[in-house]
Amino acid sequence: MSESPDTDVKFYYMSLMPYTRLPDNEADYTSLWVDFPNRLYDPVHGHELLNRYLDEYVEADRLGFDGVVVNEHHSTAYSLKPTTNLVASALIQRTRRARICVMGSLLNVQYPNRLAEEYALLDVMAAGRFECAFPFGTGMEYWSNAAQINPATARARFRESLDLLVRAWTEDGPFSHDGEFYNYKYLNIWPRPYQRPHPKIFLVGGGSAETIDFAAERGHGYSLVLVPKEAQDQAYTRYKESRAAHGNPAKPDDMILTILCYVAETDEIARREYEPHVLWMFNKALRTELRYLAPPGYLSESALRRQLEAGAALYTKGPGSLEWDDIQNLRLVAGSPDTVARVVKQWLEETGAGRVIALLHAGDMPHWKTVKNMQLFAEEVIPRLRSRPAEVQS
Repeated sequence: MSESPDTDVKFYYMSLMPYTRLPDNEADYTSLWVDFPNRLYDPVHGHELLNRYLDEYVEADRLGFDGVVVNEHHSTAYSLKPTTNLVASALIQRTRRARICVMGSLLNVQYPNRLAEEYALLDVMAAGRFECAFPFGTGMEYWSNAAQINPATARARFRESLDLLVRAWTEDGPFSHDGEFYNYKYLNIWPRPYQRPHPKIFLVGGGSAETIDFAAERGHGYSLVLVPKEAQDQAYTRYKESRAAHGNPAKPDDMILTILCYVAETDEIARREYEPHVLWMFNKALRTELRYLAPPGYLSESALRRQLEAGAALYTKGPGSLEWDDIQNLRLVAGSPDTVARVVKQWLEETGAGRVIALLHAGDMPHWKTVKNMQLFAEEVIPRLRSRPAEVQS
């Protein structure tokens, strides 16, 4: 695949890189986040998994994906990436053309000057192939960093930190900053970013109005992850309306559609090969307690109500008991190349997004299935979707 012009849909590969060697009694643990004992981690198996996952990212570059995405989580077997920057650094050295999107170091648990420097360094290392997406962070991240961060201040910290990071990238230093949470006498980052004025920025949310409106106000891109389709549609609509209200209409390239996907020879084979692994992901790796999802002060009242309602619906059958039909309200598709291309095309038209992050590895999926999925998606699906539908281009 040749490099896409701005008018084409861009496709990114992403893996959550979970730790898969769980104990036989893992069901006895109510959560695989925050308090799941780290004595259960085997570094030898971790070494094997990390190298395998990195090889799969490199394969995505070889297959011609426009970019790869790495994210970060803490105190959990859900992800072996507690720091995106180290993983991104390794991938920059091993890839040649794919953009490296870091999604991303948590602004609320890092000093903005340090993050501005590290991201600028990655951008220079990658000769401008670097992009960044900033998540507000799950509630579990704040339990894991509770000694440093008061969740009630998280949103205000996030706004000040991101604004300060952009200033550090774009203003000549040294300059001073006296804020509510951060104070600098000499803010003077070395190096500065390779890209001018700075790498592309996205905010990653769960549909909260506060994150959407902040992204629109600042002219940043917007993305959602693992959110039901109806909530996604509402979020993208609000984002486009809010961008327009600020006099800076959103372009397709400003919106990222994240999908869970598996491609095989037929619809029947795809579901049979995919179902056990995606259910492993939801029933094991994502299993947590409602109290960890929303620490006091972390969410606004409206966002808290939405999350508790969603969590209550998710756990109606009991933690770890989800079945295939229970996750069909997500943007999830398993099928033949024809089926997957048709469904993803429809989603692009519904949202107007110009970027797709495809989660092509799920749960405890073995290497051969991941590579098969990547190859079929790259060779049989992307070519059918590369040109943006006319109704989305307008």
